[in-house]
Amino acid sequence: MAQEKTENHKKLYIKTWGCQMNVYDSNRMADILSGLGYKPVEAPDDADMIILNTCHIREKATDKVFSELGRLRKHKDAKEEQGKKMLMAVAGCVAQAEGDFIMERAPYVDMVFGPQTYHELPEMVLKAAGEDRIINTEFPSISKFDHLPEQHTIEGASAFLSIQEGCDKFCTFCVVPYTRGAEYSRSATEIVEEAKRLVDQGALEITLLGQNVNAFHGTGPDGKTWSLADLIYAVSEIEGLERIRYTTSHPRDMGDDLIAVHGEVMKLMPFLHLPVQSGSDKILKAMNRKHKAELYRDVVARLRKARPDLAFSSDYIIGFPGETEEDFEDTMQLARDIGYASCYSFKYSARPGTPAANMQNLVLDHIASERLSRFQALINEQQLAFNKQCEGLELDILFEKKGKKDGQISGRSPYFQSVHVQGNERLIGTIQKVRISEGFENSLTGELVLEDGKVLNRA
Repeated sequence: MAQEKTENHKKLYIKTWGCQMNVYDSNRMADILSGLGYKPVEAPDDADMIILNTCHIREKATDKVFSELGRLRKHKDAKEEQGKKMLMAVAGCVAQAEGDFIMERAPYVDMVFGPQTYHELPEMVLKAAGEDRIINTEFPSISKFDHLPEQHTIEGASAFLSIQEGCDKFCTFCVVPYTRGAEYSRSATEIVEEAKRLVDQGALEITLLGQNVNAFHGTGPDGKTWSLADLIYAVSEIEGLERIRYTTSHPRDMGDDLIAVHGEVMKLMPFLHLPVQSGSDKILKAMNRKHKAELYRDVVARLRKARPDLAFSSDYIIGFPGETEEDFEDTMQLARDIGYASCYSFKYSARPGTPAANMQNLVLDHIASERLSRFQALINEQQLAFNKQCEGLELDILFEKKGKKDGQISGRSPYFQSVHVQGNERLIGTIQKVRISEGFENSLTGELVLEDGKVLNRA
């Protein structure tokens, strides 16, 4: 009987690019479509529906989408040769920004829809199944969060929870305000209830997500506007929740109360991703970041005073229009002053529709590439140094998966480092103490620590 029920499911293949918000959105789409009988699968062949959940941040994002569509088209053609239907959809930020172009260039795509319309998926799927091509890139007056179903069973012990979406900052290089819309914050009560459900399903760690997460201003159960700090205090009270993280933040929204939380809530992990983008005030102004490098230094110093063991990561754009060697040296100096545990850095590439795409005084590609190489060499040096400092420490590791080597399991430290040990697979999904034996550029290795303080060398 169970076998018959499984065979009646329709197969759903989702490929996700980009940020954690997209991962969260993909999971919610799967939740919604489960009501129509769709079940996620790991491969696109013979799927009944394929969704590409796209990101517009990286270079040549649209070209990569069309390349993937072309690769997947053979599966759709093969299915239709058998007289069966396969729906092909493009979702996410590329869909929002370039929906009409996608529909024109790829006539075999059945559905194109933006990030604010996922709650309308059942209706869109039914229409597309009836041979209508669907394009939906509207910004509805109602919140999609008010109409999404409860999140189904999560995989693993770490979960994402979207609390805020959109951005009002309008950085000149960024498409988010145009693809995700204005800032919107969910109610604190709704978020806390979802967090409790995630913990009931086995989550030990929850990452609070938002395009500009520390601008959160949701309504609390007391009717007042809550900040992210208020929300963290409430979520930290959930029994069974061991770890809290949040991402991505803006330096201008690091209020005194949020800084204080880092020193008061020990469930909040001592690792913060705080993008700055440049160390040059001239370039920050051209980016419309609305802060100077000195404000960033001050925020980091205040955070470290509140939580001395706090480690940082960041985002940097190298080769932004108008960047001189002096501007780049300001960026290098800021990175030297902060000292990162990890960092994401990219060579500037224009995003259609953004103000920066029309800027003059472009940095020559070979110069931008050479600067990026120098910057990444500095970051790699800092990351290795930070990991080396962890040698000999005993850290609590949340194990997430099997490692690449036999008998190995892998997890994340409080500082978000990848940690590999020899251990039994039954420890996956649990937090265990590990004595770090060696730090490498991109990971740590260690040994499980027994209750008596001794190390367990083998599973």
